[in-house]
Amino acid sequence: MKTAGILMPISSMPSEHGIGDFGKNSYDFIDRCKKNGIKIWQILPLNPLGYGNSPYQPYSSFAGDELYISLEQLKEEGILKELKTLQNTKENNAIDYPSARAHKEFYLKKAYENFKPDAAYGEFVKREWVFLYAVYITFKKANELHCWNEWKEEEKNWITDRELSLHGYEEAIGYEMFVQYIFYKQWMRLKKYANNCGIKIMGDMPFYVGIDSLDVWANQKCFLLDEKGFPTFIAGVPPDYFSKTGQRWGNPIYDWDYLKKTDYDFWMKRLSYAGELFDIVRIDHFRAFDTYWKIPVSCPTAEVGEWIEAPGHEVFHKIQKELKNVEIVVEDLGDLRPEVLKLRDDFHLKGMKVVQFTFDPKENNSNFKDKENMIIYTGTHDNQTTRGWFLSQGFFKKCSIKRYMFFHGYRYKKISHSFIAYAFDSIATIAIVPMQDIIGLSDEGRINTPGTLGSPNWEWRLLNFKTFDENIEILKTMIVKSGR
Repeated sequence: MKTAGILMPISSMPSEHGIGDFGKNSYDFIDRCKKNGIKIWQILPLNPLGYGNSPYQPYSSFAGDELYISLEQLKEEGILKELKTLQNTKENNAIDYPSARAHKEFYLKKAYENFKPDAAYGEFVKREWVFLYAVYITFKKANELHCWNEWKEEEKNWITDRELSLHGYEEAIGYEMFVQYIFYKQWMRLKKYANNCGIKIMGDMPFYVGIDSLDVWANQKCFLLDEKGFPTFIAGVPPDYFSKTGQRWGNPIYDWDYLKKTDYDFWMKRLSYAGELFDIVRIDHFRAFDTYWKIPVSCPTAEVGEWIEAPGHEVFHKIQKELKNVEIVVEDLGDLRPEVLKLRDDFHLKGMKVVQFTFDPKENNSNFKDKENMIIYTGTHDNQTTRGWFLSQGFFKKCSIKRYMFFHGYRYKKISHSFIAYAFDSIATIAIVPMQDIIGLSDEGRINTPGTLGSPNWEWRLLNFKTFDENIEILKTMIVKSGR
């Protein structure tokens, strides 16, 4: 059965508190999806935002970011007595992270003062990662947010020797566990509502984790680190048509020999928990399960490095044997060797195709035909919006694209709508389109530009649902016409 979905980050939802959250607008979005035949809601990672506010460099693969907690729900539950909106948030469609974070923290600390732990809280904090993350983030804040490998020695080494007394940290640790409980409770309630409306949640899980994370601090043997906890090799991708020096991401490289000795426990725990939070787990940078680019930490760019083979088949044999209920799809874009596609197909995993790339001869994501076991996108969070991409093409290219769409029956006023209809008509089982393409935004709606840091990456948000409502009827017509 073919289905249609929308890519819409939680952070991009309308909100009176500076950033989208698990509150009323997310429920209203689900209601709109249900009414108009949308069956999948794809979001970006929900973990605590790290360097550059990127959800792909989080402080933990398990914890959630307090930014997404709905303050209104806390007020309705009575643990917040009063609540004010964040100033100017109704007019500014760019997320101001420092303001939103300070605003949320102010009210969350007030809510913590009124919070009375119950049985559900007691069960939640039994999860090992909850206490460890609370300690980690407490130490991090005590060290002016520096990475754990730069902390005071007694705090840095606590994870391995447990010698430092936590006396004096109890209140801060308790607050962090409270935040994680509220996050989990609100998210699972929202997910249940979506599921009851016939909508699956697709969540993203990065292949790599950041050095500045509980993942690495608590599992140092899983990574190639020196004796002081600094990476000896880092991740990225080599130079290509889009980048002369490649992309130097800086994530630590896995020690696959150690992971194998531990029966890939690190990966199994990550995927198992992701399967609890989401109905479908999309693994970003899937190709690294086959081969990964290993860059010496001393190299300032990604130009120097080597391709190393990873034990992808062995890992996925274990995943499919032990995590049968976790539905996994993979990001398999880019310049890939045939073995990557074989790995994907050997385990019947859905890969991705991007319509923009289909019309770009410089791209290598257009060298295969549509197939059913696939997800087709007009664009992803890393692409220009469809309108922005189209406007950036030369005159003759634009004419060629318009001519193709016209003669194939895609004669919509918005070029992004023609691309959406084209994607929906694919034989791919799943077709997902970003909110920005539905409402026809140009690059002012772009979420991220790979290889760049800082504003405006990760900042776009919707002020209200007005433009969505204006375009949703035509979206519904496309869905019905395509049989999705």
